[in-house]
Parts: sequence; C-alpha cells; structure tokens
Amino acid sequence: MRWISDDAIGRLRAIEDQPDFAATRYTLLDRLGSGGMGVVFRGHDRELDRAVAIKVTALATDADAERLRAEARTLARLEHPGIVAVHDVGRLPDGRVFTVMMLVRGERLDARAAQVPLADRLRLFDRVCDAVAFAHDKGVVHGDLKPANIMVGAHGEVLVLDWGGGRTPGYAAPESSTQPVDARADVYALGRILHGLLRDATGRTVRPLNSIVMRASEADPAARYQAVADLAADVRRFIDGGAVTAHRETVGERTMRLALAYRTPIALVLAYLVMRGLLLLAR
Repeated sequence: MRWISDDAIGRLRAIEDQPDFAATRYTLLDRLGSGGMGVVFRGHDRELDRAVAIKVTALATDADAERLRAEARTLARLEHPGIVAVHDVGRLPDGRVFTVMMLVRGERLDARAAQVPLADRLRLFDRVCDAVAFAHDKGVVHGDLKPANIMVGAHGEVLVLDWGGGRTPGYAAPESSTQPVDARADVYALGRILHGLLRDATGRTVRPLNSIVMRASEADPAARYQAVADLAADVRRFIDGGAVTAHRETVGERTMRLALAYRTPIALVLAYLVMRGLLLLAR
C-alpha cells in the first residue's frame, strides 16, 4: 500500500477549493456547499454581469463528462418556473465538469413551512408537485427529492434543485437500492415530504391528508399514486373541500366536510329561517 503524503492531500484540497476557471467567463466568489456529487460555488458571470451558482463535479473520465453534459442538456430543456434553470456547462483543465445555474435565494421548504398555516403549506407542496410533474412529462425523474432540494423565495416562488442527484435515506423509495427507478420513486419522496409538512398539524381534517401520505409512501410502487399529478389532485381536492380518493370517509367526516364546504350558503339559509321565525312570532 502506498500512502499519500500530506502535501499531496493539501494540493488536492486546494484544487477542490479553488478550481481553475481562468479560461472561462466565470469568477468564483465563495463556496456554498458540497456533497457526494461535487462542490457548489457562488460565482459571477462576467459576460452577462449576473450572479450564478456553479456546480463543480468530482473528477470525471471522458465518458462521465459526456454523460454529465447530456444530463445538463436535458435539464436545460426543462423550462418551468419551478425548476432551476441551467445556463451553461463545460469542462475544466483538470477534467472536472462544471454546470452553471441560476443562483437561488430563499429558504428551505421545511423552514418556510414551519412559519405558515397548513393551507399555505399545502399550496407550496402543490407547486412542488407541479414542477416535478412537468419534468416527468419530459421524461426526467428527479431521484433525490427532499426538503433541502426545494427552496422557497421571498415572494413565495418554489424552486426544485439538484436534479439527477443521489439517494437520501428517509426519502428514497425502497426499490431505489435494487433497481432503476421511475416517476413513482418521486411520488414516494413527495409523500415523505408531505408527511414532514404535517408533523405538527392536528385535528380531524388531517386524517385525509394522512391517507394521502400513506398511499404515496407505499413500499410497493404499484400501490402508490401512479403519477405525481394524481397525488397533487388529491391534495387540491382536500384544499377545495372535496373528497380525497385515498381516504374512505365516515358518515361524520362527510357531514363535517360538506358543512365546511357549504358553510356560507348554510349560514344564509339559517339566518333566513331565524328571521322568518321572528316575523311569525311578532305577528
């Protein structure tokens, strides 16, 4: 076994911390974070004079580099307000591939959700589903959906990041460890995300939402919602006061749901009957 010297380790760390962008139009400013797929920097696009996020992958072979370029080209075609736009892709002198994306400013989905009522959380979740469903229509599966990969901007805009990432315990579908995944793996992850959004929600009305979580999070892909659009539709039914397909209502729950959905006309009818009764008594 041959040991790597401390000097060699130091040089490798320096290369990771300060990639050589001298031949590009980008200037690296500071490091935003890192993970198994590489390092993300905040940068400046000198040509267009704008701030960008620059993701530098680990060292790649020619085949890896072409695969990463192909992934970037695929993501560049996902023109949706809820999907982080890819601006550019290239390769550094040391062989690593870099991807230039829109710089996202905001906070994580779970952090924002903790500050707003349940109805607003569900509307944020619905926007996440809309972005993921759009990608699925284009044949792209995210594969690593989790709160850390979903940002909410200052004006409530929702952005899904890190397409084509790894697998995160707690959010990855059970089948992802043994076989290629399809859109239903993202359904599973969305179910786990929804579960987190409901963590401190209480009351009888949450039961249908728990049923939605259970269907989305089924271990068997065939037992889940078969599309993100189906999951989102059930959440919207709940928001609008409709019956949720994943939940078998009791008579009491149905009565309560209808009473809440039609509370304004019911209140008007009751007020009318009360007034009629008072007029009759007055006569």
